Formats: sequence, C-alpha cells, structure tokens
Amino acid sequence: MVTVTGGSNKRVSLAALIAVRPGCRPRLIYRVHRGRRTGKDQRKGFTEADYAGLLDAAHQQLGGPLVVVWDNLNTHVSAAMTELVAARDWLTVFRLPPYAHELNPVELVWSHLKRSLANLAKRNLGQLTALVKTRLKRMQYRSGLLDGFLASTGLDLTPFCTPH
Repeated sequence: MVTVTGGSNKRVSLAALIAVRPGCRPRLIYRVHRGRRTGKDQRKGFTEADYAGLLDAAHQQLGGPLVVVWDNLNTHVSAAMTELVAARDWLTVFRLPPYAHELNPVELVWSHLKRSLANLAKRNLGQLTALVKTRLKRMQYRSGLLDGFLASTGLDLTPFCTPH
C-alpha cells in the first residue's frame, strides 16, 4: 500500500503543440508546470503569458513563422491572448470550431499520455511530474506516433507540409 496525500489542490498542468514543417518530421514541443496556484484569484493552470512563452519558444526552436490551429480554451480566446498574438508578427492563429476536439492532434497526445500513466501510483507531485516529462520526451522521438496523431484528425495539412 502506498500512502498518497490528497488534501491539496496541487496539480501538474501541461501545454503542448505539434509542429509540422515541410520536409521535416513532426515535433512535439511542450511545457510542464506543477502546483502553481498561490492565491485565491490566480489560475491553477497555464496563463496567457505561459502560452505566449510556449509559442515564443516554439518560434525560436523552429526558426520561422508559426501558424497555430487552436481550440477554444478560454485562455486561448481571451482579450489578453488576443493582444499577445497581435504583438507577434510571425504568428498566425486559426481557431477550431467549438467542441471539435477530434480535430486537435494534441488531444491525442493527452489521451496517449493518460493511458501510459494508468494504474501507476506516485507518492508525490514531484514523482508524477518527472514521469509525465519522461513520457512526453519519449513521444517527442516517435515521429510515427506524432504522424498518426496528425493523420487521425483528418485535416489536410498539405499546404503546410509541402516544400514551396
């Protein structure tokens, strides 16, 4: 039997994107935050600034402009995020229709991750965070898996994947 403390509201929050570039394998870029909530009015998960940081890092890693296809998470559609997107001339954002999770390949990343964590017990948030990072890192090097996530959406990515 493993004793786990469960009285806190600490959590592991994740954000990711799958980058597609002509002539290259798809790339999974992610960020992990844990137990961030410190005050009553602060968001538990990712903030607009956190998402902007992820996009900035992706832009730097990929070395070019980004076209992002986003779901309608409240943080993605907020006025603050609209301002952050407008301030980046290298960023173009398209929105998925509401309730269209099946068109979002990152949802499949989360599903795959959750299945890989099933029936595992960790003693604390640190152990869980380390395991999540290890599993995401493994996914980063499985381009066939990422290709499958992209293909399962049924979206035509040809304009983004064909060298010009």
